[in-house]
Amino acid sequence: MPAESDRLFRILSDATRRRILDLLAERGPLTVGQLAAEFPDLVASGISKHLMSLRAAGLVSATRRGREQIYQLEPDALAAGLAPWIAKYERYWSAALGRLRDLAQGYEPRKKPASHQHPRPRKRK
Repeated sequence: MPAESDRLFRILSDATRRRILDLLAERGPLTVGQLAAEFPDLVASGISKHLMSLRAAGLVSATRRGREQIYQLEPDALAAGLAPWIAKYERYWSAALGRLRDLAQGYEPRKKPASHQHPRPRKRK
């Protein structure tokens, strides 16, 4: 697995960081205080440490407005960092998406080649 994907998976393995990304995706830019309000069990400095990790990975960016830091999601960084890993598995889901498209358009599902079909068990008499 490429080093960038490894690093992103390590960062995303933390539930708090994933929730921060979810909040930014759902609500748009937020201050540390607004984010901290969503985590009553954590102090603001704990949220700041998570934000530093997300920022170092390029997953969020910050702009200063007066005394506040406003954080926003950087979705392209997530896509770019995980794209090489996801590409390895594309063959598994692209065929499924093709079948879904066919079903949505009213086509009969494609039959798998005989070599991929599992034989049906024979009925016992």
